[in-house]
Amino acid sequence: MSAWTIAPEPYDSPVAAALWRAYYTEVSDRWYLLHEGRRTDPAELEREIAAAPGADLAPPTGGLLVARHAGEPAGSAGFRLPGDGTAELTRVFLYPGMRGRGGAGQLVRAAEDAARAAGAGRMILDTRGDLVEARALYARLGYTETAPHNAGPYAEHWFAKELV
Repeated sequence: MSAWTIAPEPYDSPVAAALWRAYYTEVSDRWYLLHEGRRTDPAELEREIAAAPGADLAPPTGGLLVARHAGEPAGSAGFRLPGDGTAELTRVFLYPGMRGRGGAGQLVRAAEDAARAAGAGRMILDTRGDLVEARALYARLGYTETAPHNAGPYAEHWFAKELV
């Protein structure tokens, strides 16, 4: 029996909020350390976290899943449904101490299953070049790199996978 469980979670629950904060802090600090040699300014961090609470990850426009390891919150994955039969994968994250235990693949597959159940036939995502672990995960799970599907300021690599 796996120590992992994955279930839908309200985007505004305390667990989801803590995971969003940890995710955003990590990716923001990583970007600033790489490009400017500093961590994220605390005021900017608070402003950006508050600006994207995740309401688009609530049914019927999307979903948020939380992975728990041995009953404790360990990670999340969300998806948006823009309405064209495509879902966009977002907020894939595991706490650092939970990585390397097989949870990321299970979490992404659960997000794919939920998006498929919501009517999506294709999953897309974008990520940054410095997030090499994420790019390796997506490739391992059958995502292929595609042409850009958005002009996000941090989008440097775009991936897609058919869900049918």
